[in-house]
Amino acid sequence: MIDSVAGERSVLVRACAKVGVPCADATLLSFGENAVFALPGPGLVARVARGAHLAERARREIAVACWLAEQDFPAVRPAAGIEPQPVLVDGRPVTFWELLPPAEREPDVVDLARLLKRLHALPAPPFALPAREPLALVATWLDSADAAVGLADRRYLLARRDELAAACRELTPALPPGLIHGDALLRNVGVHGGRALLLDWETVAHDLREFDLVLTPMAAARYGLPAGAERRFAKKYGFDVTTWPGYRVLRETRELAATAWVAQHVPGNPAAEEEFHHRVHTLRTNNTRAHWHAF
Repeated sequence: MIDSVAGERSVLVRACAKVGVPCADATLLSFGENAVFALPGPGLVARVARGAHLAERARREIAVACWLAEQDFPAVRPAAGIEPQPVLVDGRPVTFWELLPPAEREPDVVDLARLLKRLHALPAPPFALPAREPLALVATWLDSADAAVGLADRRYLLARRDELAAACRELTPALPPGLIHGDALLRNVGVHGGRALLLDWETVAHDLREFDLVLTPMAAARYGLPAGAERRFAKKYGFDVTTWPGYRVLRETRELAATAWVAQHVPGNPAAEEEFHHRVHTLRTNNTRAHWHAF
């Protein structure tokens, strides 16, 4: 069987050599914007970014994680004993993190709401954060799919990207803007060591709090959540984002980004190609309840 992350494994080996960490037992955990490997021997996790264009994002992710540790916020920590900076291999950033113990249970939307409410109450960090731009990499993701994205679909998605970007600039927030996680899906919560932790800080930003809140009702519609999940999430956080006039714009923005994001998985992956075209069709037909498969 062809190793679909052979290039990332090669980068991992070189990065581990730079910091003196063994990686012979590296096991792939996930592959999205990063190839995430568990390193059971040294008790670490390594995240290998897909390209050099993610280097600044990796530096910001580490900086925020260190600051959150100072705030005693329940989040995954950078690896102890390794300088808290990305290791660059041919320009591609590799970051090292603590390896968490096995999850004690599946996270719940109440865990997520509680974490976000606490996060949004923190003071601003002592360094600048960018705005959240979920559509910034749409063209890059589409390019990575090569010929699997037809010209008509590409034109549609890019035109829709421009329309939604303009609409986002006109939004009036209901909540004070500030520190946000940026990708506050339930999959980025883990329950380890007796408490829920917020994971994956690569899209942390200073922007509308609503960006963090819109993902739970979107996930309920697209990926399926237990009955009543949206209501319990809104009650625990203290605000129902679906009642906000800007909800539809932000949801459509995130759905467009989520559709384009799948494109980078398309080469050599028929299931990803099928899912990509399914998502495009649901967007084109304004089918807001069609189920999507997670990648």
